[in-house]
Amino acid sequence: MHDAYEPVPILEKLPLQIDCLAAWDDWLLVGTKPGHLLLYRIKKDAGTNRFEVTLEKSNKNFSKKIQNCVVSVSAVSLPSFVSENNIHVHDLLTFQQITVVSKARGASLFACDLQQSSSGEAKLRMCVAVKRKIQLYYWKDREFHELQGDFAAPDIPKSMAWCENSICVGFKRDYYLIRMDGRGSVKELFPTGKQLEPLVAPLADGKVAVGQDDLTVVLNEEGVCTQKCALNWTDIPVAMEHQPPYIIAVLPRYVEIRTLEPRLLVQSVELQRPRFITSAGSNVVYVASNHFVWRLVPISIASQIRQLLQDKQFELALQLAIMKDDSDADKRQQIHHIQNLFAFNLFCQKRFDDSMQVFAKLGTDPTHVIGLYPDLLPSDYRKQLHYPNPLPVLSGAELEKAHLALIDYLTPKRSHLVKQLNDSDPFTPSPPMEGTPTIKSRKKLLQIIDTTLLKCYLHTNVALVSPLLRLENNHCHIEESEYVLKKAHKYSELIILYEKKGLHQKALQVLLDQSTKANSPLKGHERTVQYLQRLGVENLGIIFEFSPWVLKICPEDGLKIFTEDLTEVETLPRDKVVNFLKEGFQELAIPYLEHIIHLWDETQPEFHNVLIQLYLEKVQGLMKVYLNSLLEPATFGLRVRPLIRPRLPHKVCVLLTLEAS
Repeated sequence: MHDAYEPVPILEKLPLQIDCLAAWDDWLLVGTKPGHLLLYRIKKDAGTNRFEVTLEKSNKNFSKKIQNCVVSVSAVSLPSFVSENNIHVHDLLTFQQITVVSKARGASLFACDLQQSSSGEAKLRMCVAVKRKIQLYYWKDREFHELQGDFAAPDIPKSMAWCENSICVGFKRDYYLIRMDGRGSVKELFPTGKQLEPLVAPLADGKVAVGQDDLTVVLNEEGVCTQKCALNWTDIPVAMEHQPPYIIAVLPRYVEIRTLEPRLLVQSVELQRPRFITSAGSNVVYVASNHFVWRLVPISIASQIRQLLQDKQFELALQLAIMKDDSDADKRQQIHHIQNLFAFNLFCQKRFDDSMQVFAKLGTDPTHVIGLYPDLLPSDYRKQLHYPNPLPVLSGAELEKAHLALIDYLTPKRSHLVKQLNDSDPFTPSPPMEGTPTIKSRKKLLQIIDTTLLKCYLHTNVALVSPLLRLENNHCHIEESEYVLKKAHKYSELIILYEKKGLHQKALQVLLDQSTKANSPLKGHERTVQYLQRLGVENLGIIFEFSPWVLKICPEDGLKIFTEDLTEVETLPRDKVVNFLKEGFQELAIPYLEHIIHLWDETQPEFHNVLIQLYLEKVQGLMKVYLNSLLEPATFGLRVRPLIRPRLPHKVCVLLTLEAS
């Protein structure tokens, strides 16, 4: 709790019992039980909380009994409810009667509503309870005129207030809502409670506060509750006044001050049997008992904000900062500061989603948000960041929930930055605390965000790691991403990282290392073959570097590195491939040449000649085998058949085969 108001005595030990109270500007109107009407002028002393109170006018014979009064400044009139059970309208300063609402004879209750049209014109409406009927009037030309026909009420109204284009009415046992929709539809709401004393109070935003014993709910003009939880007073209120952000209730022994959102008990002010409360606009509130009147003087907003920040009541501090009468620049700076403190406090309360939503609206440097989490930023940079209080320790399911909230925060940030990557406009994210560093390079910030998303996905949903790494505009930091992927044994994802960053040698080395691991998803040579097939002519050296181990253990699959029907493979320089195979894998040079000649229709003479030469060398090799084996000559026969290539009429290729006879 903190002090929002200071009670200052205005009238003390008034000899007449107060029965009603009304105020406007510097004027206070007091109606007493004997029917006296007193008009006071109240001037505040500059720089103090003292007031000069002057009785400007009194009328001892105003009425036998003044039961209620309402002031409408715009209409320069005072509708006063008098003992003759009728509505009388008087001039505010002279007390001269202006008119009487004759049709309202027998009235027991009334409520007024002052509306400002878009053109600035004020419109005064009034509803009057006459036994079991509700009458509606509007003010024009110094008269009240009927607005529409009377509404039948289920009982005699005890309390009522306007709620936009509806009237909320409290009866002895139940609350009802009457809609001003032409038909006058009536909606039953809920019981009044055990005390059977209804209380309906208008709020500044057009809604109404409705009491049920020691609870108060807020309703809109549809009769729908707009608050998640009811206000819970420490006793049953007898009257209420709304002074945003506070709602002030008169309880039997004291005045209690609360807020609707957030739902807080702000202050309890002990006064001697208070009964009435009224206001003369913003920050002018009077409370009265039978013989005393106090004014609730607001504590300075700056003092309240300091106390609220100390108590970590950031939502209320923010509402007050918005109301503060400062220059626009100072107000923006303070609001921004409080919002950052609020977002940080939400995070410390482990309300991660709420915290991220506030940070997103503020445009806070994402690195400072990421720094709230353990092990997501490089330690050197994280040490430069400062926060208002120690960070919470997160682990297990709590940490996972926090990571999910961070993902939801970073994903739209990333999309926005990608679109702005080439903008020349300066990029100036704000720090949550002054004097801490911020990242001003969009590219650098994207690198941090993508690397953080990678780490978060590893903690929450590994299936999202590969799609992130495959993005064309992926900015993951290579060394940091490499470290976390290896630590998590995510070698398939590590290969995607290397491939997208053009680190093909690293990727192929991982494939080689994993090819012999029994439990590895990369066991075998298939992924290496596929990877090499996609590299293309610009990476020919890497292909020649990492294909030999496949060619050795599985020549047939290894040859597919050079013969697969892919553009990247077919466009490899065939002369260099032939030389590579001849040097280390001559037995594969023949099927390679046969493939490019017969299937890819290679017409260059040199490839045909090389193939003939390899055939001859193979025959010669077989002959040597024959001679060395000392087999019978009749066992083998040598046949020669010509092979004419019609595309090469100037060449005759002879195919020699050694066949068993």
